[in-house]
Amino acid sequence: MSETEEKPRGDLTTRTLAMPGDANPSGDIFGGWVLSQMDIAAGIAAGHRAQGRVATVAIDAMSFIRPVYVGDVMCVYAEVEKTGRTSMTIRLEAWALRNRLGSREKVTEGRFIFVAIDEDRNTRPIPPVKDLPF
Repeated sequence: MSETEEKPRGDLTTRTLAMPGDANPSGDIFGGWVLSQMDIAAGIAAGHRAQGRVATVAIDAMSFIRPVYVGDVMCVYAEVEKTGRTSMTIRLEAWALRNRLGSREKVTEGRFIFVAIDEDRNTRPIPPVKDLPF
């Protein structure tokens, strides 16, 4: 990999194979499927940071850079970008491994906002980093 070649930012959070049922008649994966995979990865990262239940409250940004095709492995990288008292912003990048093991290309990026919630679905404070078990 060259010095100028872009690398994914964040932690690899999910890997999913794009299947024919996720595609339009031209073989391109639906944007809604990509968005759903990113929301899943963001929820994993947010739940880990919040040490409990979270809910998506907004998509602050979402850019589709390149298409995802049937047979690609979509790898979603996530990182907590900002944390407030009850909410957090998760930065995401999705990269496709072409034909399951080919070249890697960034296909989407976005920012999702989550809120920590309790068992009654009310907002709750996010614990400080020093209280995390890792």
